[in-house]
This record gives sequence, structure tokens and C-alpha cells, in this order.
Amino acid sequence: MLSRDPTYLGTVASVSGSSVSVHIAQSVASGLSVIEGRTYRIGQVGSFVRIPQGYQDLFGVVSEVGAKAAPTSTDEVDTDTGRSMQVQLVGEAIGGVFERGISQYPNIGDTVHITTESSLARIYGTNEFGHVVIGSLSSAESIPARVSLDELITRHSAVLGSTGSGKSTTIASLLRSITSPQQDEQSYPSARILMLDIHGEYSGALADVATVFSVDPQPGEEKLYIPYWALDSSDLLDFLTGGVEGPRETAFTDKIFDLKVKAHEANPFPGVEKTSITVDTPLPFSLKKLWHDLIDFEVATFEGTQRDQSTKQDDGDADNLIPPKYKPHAMGAQGPFLNQQAHGIRRQLNLLRSRLLDRRYDFLLHPGPWEPALDGTIANDLDILLAGWLGGEKPITILDLSGVPSAVLERLVGSILKIVYESLYWSREKSEGGKWRPLLLVMEEAHRYLSSEGEKLALETAKKIAKEGRKYGVGSMVISQRPSEVDETILSQCGTYFALRLSNPTDRQRVQGTLPDGLVSLLDVLPVLRTGEAIVMGEAAKLPMRCRITLPDEKNRPRSADPKVAKEWSLPRRAEGYDRVIASWRAQRPRATVNPVTITRAPVTDESKDD
Repeated sequence: MLSRDPTYLGTVASVSGSSVSVHIAQSVASGLSVIEGRTYRIGQVGSFVRIPQGYQDLFGVVSEVGAKAAPTSTDEVDTDTGRSMQVQLVGEAIGGVFERGISQYPNIGDTVHITTESSLARIYGTNEFGHVVIGSLSSAESIPARVSLDELITRHSAVLGSTGSGKSTTIASLLRSITSPQQDEQSYPSARILMLDIHGEYSGALADVATVFSVDPQPGEEKLYIPYWALDSSDLLDFLTGGVEGPRETAFTDKIFDLKVKAHEANPFPGVEKTSITVDTPLPFSLKKLWHDLIDFEVATFEGTQRDQSTKQDDGDADNLIPPKYKPHAMGAQGPFLNQQAHGIRRQLNLLRSRLLDRRYDFLLHPGPWEPALDGTIANDLDILLAGWLGGEKPITILDLSGVPSAVLERLVGSILKIVYESLYWSREKSEGGKWRPLLLVMEEAHRYLSSEGEKLALETAKKIAKEGRKYGVGSMVISQRPSEVDETILSQCGTYFALRLSNPTDRQRVQGTLPDGLVSLLDVLPVLRTGEAIVMGEAAKLPMRCRITLPDEKNRPRSADPKVAKEWSLPRRAEGYDRVIASWRAQRPRATVNPVTITRAPVTDESKDD
């Protein structure tokens, strides 16, 4: 069969459910076709075809090309050229309006056509409110690729790709599409996005639209503090003591509870009833006071016939972590005698003291204005913390965790997620809550703390957000280069996927499980995607689409580019000082210095005189 229509591809050979086998016509001799001055590649996996049905058109996606795509029937067909392709029906256009799903099937012998840009515009072109442009279709660069903001946030999303696939650039571009749209696009001035930046890649790329909180802040950034007393007692004690159980745990929790009650009595907190306080209520208490009171009980000695006379010689100093001093106990009946009621937690208390003295944990254990005094009073409450994280003037808040010690990173991420989610959950009826001003949580390097073998707090809180966050206006975006290591429950709750280049077969298999069986072959191209190219699929996209993500300006790209090896190695050798290397290692800060740097600034005056 020959046709003068330049879009003609072939005819329908067989129909099985949503799968259609197509015989490619003899007239389609090459892999290229020029239509209205544009070049189209024929038979590309992932490309669209159109099957006219009178007043409506059916659209399908090419899932397979070649001999394997031929119909199973051995009946000869006049138009059989030995070349076939398999098409998965995905939607139909009636009166110029495209809808997913089909109301009728094609018949044997119906013509099949290339989908031109004008037809693709019917599928993907939409000016509906709430859609953001993230790039352009790979098969038609004049057509913008759009995703629905509502489904992207409320149904959660995942950005998955190997190292070097353009993952960080995709995130930066996506967030800019929301916060800094083009002039003719809808703007979202009340957007609220909180990003957990594990490697410190985004603070420079998004500086103009983001407020940055960092453990080791640079000029223009805020100091990151996370009050320890907002954490659950069990998670806090695991970190501070290495884990305690039974009566020893009770000794700590009873003292924490007592200190929280006293802090509330001294300065009542709004919304708190004394009878409702528990050990996990986010009320301030002093860790120094906790340590001092417990160590006092552990090292105390007594004398006298009743063994009830204290031998204390010095009260010590809780502020400076100096323990009280008692007469040393002695053997025999003369005393002094040990405290028989001691809990045997001296080792755990020594670890607690070492944590308090370790400067690397100051952001958590000495949280600046959120650090309680010995009596539990604080300069700033949690409302100021949340106002900085969630209510800043800029739409994005970046928590730069690159300076956080790896030993505490997972637990810290869990604490942040818990603080944010709990606050929005309990404020769901208020205008600051997620129902009235939704929040997007962007979690970089998710495989590090959302693995099924990871820390309990981060994983359990993320699961709760994935399962229930939609109801309370908390959406999540999971970013990972190893999707096979991310907990399956969390990934299964993601409604939209941005799949960039993935080489590992285990990782690809995890992504392929998100598509219907007929469309799984679309993801066979994952190993050969170009950098910055993605397959977008799920609820935020009308149909699975292969698109090129818009690259931000050079100055607005994340600090994730590969080192220029040849360029750097070609430069002359420079003077090196490895004492600076050791200083940074010991300080756990990349910009630590060996010698204190003091800069004296003086005003500059113009001393020029008139001639």
C-alpha cells in the first residue's frame, strides 16, 4: 500500500488489549521523514504515533521495533515488509482535546501516522493553571514539557539518576521553574520549599531565591541550630549515651521529665498543661543540669552509722561540666560508703559529657539562643526556629548539612523531618499549616538516610510523610543515585518520577516497576540518556515523556561539576601546606585555618586635594 501522506507509517496488523502491532509500509524506506520542513525519526522507542478514527484520533507510544514486535499470527499480509513495531495505546483526542485512556480500539488495516509537532502540542501543550515548564520534549524541542504542580507536591516525587546524569542541575532547574518562572508563566510568590542539602551544592545556585542555614555559614548565610530538646528522648539518649535500657534508661527519662516540668513551672509555655507533659513534650531543659544532677547521685559517698551523712567537699560547676567532689569511699566499716541507690550509669554520663565538650556537635547540643539555661529558660522558642525555616521571605530554605559529622547525619535528618512534620500536622487548622500553605520537602542523597537498614527516626518519619503527608499539605521529593537502596515503601508512594540516566540494572529494575507492563520498554533507554535528559512519568505528567531539562545559567548551577583533571594537572605546581589539611580534618570544617586570621578594617577617605 502506498500513500502520498508524508506522515503515513503503516497499518494496524493486530490488536491485543492496549497493545497494537503495526506493519511499517514499503514507502517508509528510511529512518527519517521530512514534514513541513521538520525532520522526524521513524520508529523511535518512546515516540508517539497517531491512528485516525474518523472524528477522533487514537495516540500510542512505540514500545518495541523489529522482528520481535511483529504479530504472532503467521498469516501473510499484503503490506508486510518484514518490519514491525509494537505500540501501546495511551489516549485519544476528541475535538482537539486530549484525554488519557481510550473509548474505542482500532481495526485491522487502519492507517498509522507519525505524530507531528502540531499533534504533540495537542497532547502536551496546555495552558492550564498550575502547570510549570521544566524543559522541552526531546522529540520536539519547540514544545515545552510541563508538569502539574498540584500532583507533583501532594503525590510526592522522586528524581533518580546515576552520578553525572544531571540530577543536581535538574533539581535546581525544577525549583527555579516554580520560584522564578518566565515572564509569561504563572508565578507562585507563596511557594514554600525546604531542602536538605547534604553536600552543600545548592547554596550558591539558588542564593537569590533561597535562605541558607549552614553549620559553617559563609557570608550571607544563617547559622544552623537544631534544639536537642525538640527531639524524642529515646533518639536523643541513643546519641548522647550510646544506648541505655531498663532502669538505667528510666534514670535518664525521669530526670528529663522532672527538668521539663520545672522549666514549665518557672516560665509557663502556651498550650501546655502540667498534667499533659511527657518526657517527649518539646519543652526546654538543660543537658548540663541533667549531667550534673545524675553524676552527683552516682559519685556521692556517705558516712555515719546510718550512712546518711554526705561527704560532699565541692558542689562542682554544671555550666563548666565540673563534677561535684566527695570524699573517696573506703573499704571496711569506717566508710565513707558508696551510694547504694546509684544507677550504674557513670560510663554513659562520661560519654554525655564528652559529647557536650565536642565542638562538632555545637549546632545540636549548644544551639545558640535556643540553648536553655540551667533553670530551663531560653532566649528563643521553637516559633522563631520555624519562622526561619518555613516562613522566610524567600520561597526556598536550604539546610546545608555538609558540615555535619557523618556519625550524627542520619539521626539529625530524622530530627529535622520530625520537627517540621509534627509542627505542620498539629497546626493543620491554622493558616501557617500545610493545608493552607503546602510545603515541599526536598531530600538530597536520600539513600544515605532512607535505606531500609538506616536510622529508625529518619526512615519512620519519611514513611509517615509519604503515606499521610498529602492530607496535611506536606509533599516530598526524594533524590537519589541509588534507588535500589531507598526504602521500597517510600519510593512506592511517589506519584511522579524523573528518571535520568541509570546504568545499574538493579536501579533500573526499581524504576521500571513504576510503569505498566506495556510501557516498561520505554525505560530501556535509561542507560543511554544524555546528561540533563529525563523520562518524566506519573501523575504530574499527562503521559510519560522524554524531555531535556532547561539548564540554569552558568552562575546558577549547583557545585556538583566534575573536576577539570587535565586543566588542573597541566598547571605549574603550587606551594602546598598539609598542616591546613589536618586542621580541616580535625575541625571537621573545610574552611578551618591553622593560624587565626585577623583583619583590621579602617574607613577609606579621599585625601585628594584641589590643585
